[in-house]
Order: sequence, then structure tokens, then C-alpha cells
Amino acid sequence: MALKIGLITLFFSSSLWAQHALVFQTDFGLQEGAVASMKGVAFGVSPELNMFDVTHEIPRFNIWEAAYRLNQVADYWPKGTVFVNVVDPGVGTTRKSVVLKTKSGHFFVSPDNGSLSLVSESLGIDEVREINEKTNRLEGSERSHTFHGRDVYAYTGARLASEVIAFEQVGDLLTPSVMQLDYAKPELINKRIIGSVPILDAHYGNVWTNINVDLFDRLDINIGDEVWVKITNNAHELFFQKVKFVSSFGGVEIGEPAIYINDILNIGIAINQGDMAKEYKIKPGPNVTFLIWK
Repeated sequence: MALKIGLITLFFSSSLWAQHALVFQTDFGLQEGAVASMKGVAFGVSPELNMFDVTHEIPRFNIWEAAYRLNQVADYWPKGTVFVNVVDPGVGTTRKSVVLKTKSGHFFVSPDNGSLSLVSESLGIDEVREINEKTNRLEGSERSHTFHGRDVYAYTGARLASEVIAFEQVGDLLTPSVMQLDYAKPELINKRIIGSVPILDAHYGNVWTNINVDLFDRLDINIGDEVWVKITNNAHELFFQKVKFVSSFGGVEIGEPAIYINDILNIGIAINQGDMAKEYKIKPGPNVTFLIWK
């Protein structure tokens, strides 16, 4: 019996169970084999790796959305998870390839191009290391300079997640900072909140803001209250009317707009069973302003 228990303990403490999740995000889409190539490289490092995806549908070259989507999901993954982010319009240039270790114990393998702005703020920076491509690059890929996602990031991420290398073996330690994207944070001014529309709940066309519930609560708005909402793009009015605050979409009639608290505890606006973004031609970005007041 003691021998059986000992064997079970040994099995569960083996390298198979020491591995961490490897999670991919790219702007590659799934129409061709780029994502499969990255996962093939990772599988070659360790066939036991558990691999997952954030999304591969980031709009091409959209660093802001890459930053947002990483931050949207990272905190739901356990300590030790390794994220590989490849939204890299500067591939092959002088931009750095890094691994960020956050204070939460997550790892982010990515170009240092602003993609790590939001996770560095929300999870905190522990250390940043520059990937040493002499030791952490897929063998035989040295003459290729346009697919670091496969040759450097997937390879390094897989080695880190499978504990083939320790974080200290990624490369040299850098100043504990990453490139930050410039964006305006929401404010309460004269009993009005001004925020922005950083992203869409794209599949449904719901419009998400960067106004969190703590700031929103300072307006003392209750479920069922109507509030003024104004959305502009570079001062061009897209939407301006009173809207009901609801706990879920069914709080208004089909086809009617409503504001609500979304699943990441920010304020959103939607049309019940409609497409708010399409209806009012709202596209996310730092110049899209969202104003709300009683």
C-alpha cells in the first residue's frame, strides 16, 4: 500500500504536472497555417503542454486591442500561466522581444510595443527580461525575420511553460517597465462621467466603456433610472439620448438601448437583441468619448 501511494505521489509531482498553461493571442486569423505552426513548435518542445487561445481575430496590427484582450482575460488564469501575444507590426525591427513577469505570477511573451500596457498596470510588473535569441530561438530559423511568433515567442513560451527553462534563462534583465500606450482614463467632472470606448463586445455589437463600477456608483444611479448618454468621435455626435440603466438586456424592450454593467465590471451600452455599434456607426478608439450624467 505504501509503495502504491509513493508511486502516485511521484506521478503527480512529475514534469507532466509541473507544466503551466500556454495561451496564445494573435492577429493572424485562422484562414492559413500560422497559428498551427506556432502550436506545432510548442508541441515539439513538450507534447504534454496544455495549449489554449485568447483569440486569433485581433484586427490586423491593432496593438490597442491586443492590450485590451490580454487584460480582459489574464486575471482569470492561474499563477504561472504563460501568454504568447503576437500582434507585431514591427516584426524584424529594433523593437524588443520580452517576457514580462507580473506580480501576480503570470508570464507574457510578446513584442514590447504597447501590447503589455494594461496587464502591466492591472497585475503589476515584477521583472522584465529581453529574449536572448541565441539560446531561445527555434533551431534553423535564424535567417527568417518575419515570423518571430513561431520562431521566438511560441518556442520561448513553450520552454517556459514546460519548465525546460526557468524565467532567469530567458535573457538579460531589463528596467522593470514596458512600453505604454497613451490613453485617457475616465473622470468624474461636475456630476458627469467622461470616459472612452476602448473596445466592442464585437460578436453582438455592444459598446464597452472604460468606466468602472466604482466610478459609476458615484453618480448614485439605481436600476431602472434613466440617464443621459452622449457618444462622440472627435466631437462628432454619434448618439445622444436618455437611456435606462438595467441589470440585464431584458430590462428594456427589444430594439431599445440600455446601459448595463458588463462582465468585467465596466459600463456598457447595448440594444436589446440589436447591434449598437452598427446602428450608430460606433468604432472603438481613444478619440471616441462616452459621457454619462443624470
